[in-house]
Amino acid sequence: MKILKNIFAGLFILLFAAACNEGIDPISRVDPGADASAPVIKINSPAEGYQIKVSDVVAPVTINLEVTDDIELGSVSLKIDDTEVKSYSDFKDYRRLIAEFVYESISNGSHVLTVTAKDLEGKTTTSTVNFEKVSPYNKKYASETFYMPFDGDYMELISFDYATKVGSPTFAGTGILGDNSYKGTADSYLTFPTENLTGNEFSATFWYYVDANPTRAGILSTGASADSRQQGFRLFREGDASSQRIKLNVGTGAGESWNDGGLIDATAGKWVHIAITISETENTIYFDGVPVRTSTMSSSIDWSGCESIAIGAGGPTYSYWNHLSDYSYIDELRFYNSALSASEIQSIIFNDMPYEPKYNGEVFYMPFDGTNMDLVTATEADIVGTPGFGTGISGQAYAGATDSYLTFPTTTLQSSEFSAVFWMKVNASPDRAGILSSGSEAENRQHGLRLFREGSATEQRIKLNVGTGTGESWNDGGIIDATTGDWVHVAITISETENIIYFNGEQIRTSAMSAPIDWAGCGTLTIGAGGETFSYWNHLSDSSLFDELRVFDKALSQSEIQAIYNAEK
Repeated sequence: MKILKNIFAGLFILLFAAACNEGIDPISRVDPGADASAPVIKINSPAEGYQIKVSDVVAPVTINLEVTDDIELGSVSLKIDDTEVKSYSDFKDYRRLIAEFVYESISNGSHVLTVTAKDLEGKTTTSTVNFEKVSPYNKKYASETFYMPFDGDYMELISFDYATKVGSPTFAGTGILGDNSYKGTADSYLTFPTENLTGNEFSATFWYYVDANPTRAGILSTGASADSRQQGFRLFREGDASSQRIKLNVGTGAGESWNDGGLIDATAGKWVHIAITISETENTIYFDGVPVRTSTMSSSIDWSGCESIAIGAGGPTYSYWNHLSDYSYIDELRFYNSALSASEIQSIIFNDMPYEPKYNGEVFYMPFDGTNMDLVTATEADIVGTPGFGTGISGQAYAGATDSYLTFPTTTLQSSEFSAVFWMKVNASPDRAGILSSGSEAENRQHGLRLFREGSATEQRIKLNVGTGTGESWNDGGIIDATTGDWVHVAITISETENIIYFNGEQIRTSAMSAPIDWAGCGTLTIGAGGETFSYWNHLSDSSLFDELRVFDKALSQSEIQAIYNAEK
């Protein structure tokens, strides 16, 4: 009976196995084929150029990768800066590894992640990613309260807080500094809390690459409620495909102040530095460091109810009048709790984009765009008296005044050859004045140079005197019509054997020199007057306008002077 039971059990198992295999092809070995390819590595994170921005001395980095092989993986090694931090040799899927690993000890500085994968036959693939941990940001400017560089994220580096995204803003893939900047998209912008950003004075600076589509948009805005402009401020643009006007509105509690700003050429395809300053009495818009327009305010800005600032749109409080999302690029956005001066704005521009001399031999460039800064060395001239600014051939110009001029050290200006070029709109009152002068002492003309004018209400003669150490060279130059009110391009060149005066690129007069210019004892260059060493013969302060002053450590040729003249006229 027991044997019979065993027979029935065996038959049952055979029947069950047959039923389970019904409709299934029998298993057979498949040849995997030749091992033709090396492993393929895909590093998902960190991305190339990734920056870790945290205040901790060391920080973690998450490594996420995928490695595949056509036949079978043998090993995968992860190294950071040539030190192995993780390895894999046992794979659930012998052809594929999907892994995520957190390495906890990334210090400040640049780092390289190297992933090396081998298959069973020893074929090897290596892939690398460069990333860095940046040091905690140290404020570059005394009143700076906010800095967002848009280098692949929306972190504000003073607070280490992230802006909140609305919609899907993105990045431009290019920028003034770094490799990125903010790029707007439809119905998208950022918001950031106003905590620690408000005060009786406020400024914002940023670089802007305008996209005129749509033809109007908000740029920066904060308010207490929709349709009310009596709190906060609104920076926005309006125009068409060829030009865009940047405007500012500031709420003063019981009223508002409108600033109609200025126009940006929307077809130029270039970055423009924009700054707004809000003091307790006025607000000003600057383009590339030049004040465009100022508007008075009845009282200081009112921040009541302004909880967040919208970046890249009019946002919830200024989307009416169609000031919606801006598709333009924005880079290096900073806020300040003071009304910045023109000199401070120029310094910020210089720090972001140091001036690169445009011409061979250029050692000094002062455009007089609201400041008296030499852009080559980022050095401010010393001011004597109260010179001002007027409308220039480009932007603003130096405007002379009684008993007023600038002085600048000659440290970088002295050489055996010398040239200076500038634009001048002559003011014949007074009827004689110094223009550029540098000497060793009063009434000694054997060192340095003296460029000056003499004449009448109708005409002014531009003259040059150069000291040669034991003597001097006089150049009686030429006459400018003082009645036309025209800008005249003036150039002087001093070689080792002669000096020349040019008007509007044309040679006026040449004078021989017995020796090269002698700079002994010439510590400063006076701009706009005869100064301490050439105020005799009544060559005092010049009330004329001067613009685009450049100095060179060589004697420019006429063709070089004409190139400068043609580029600036």
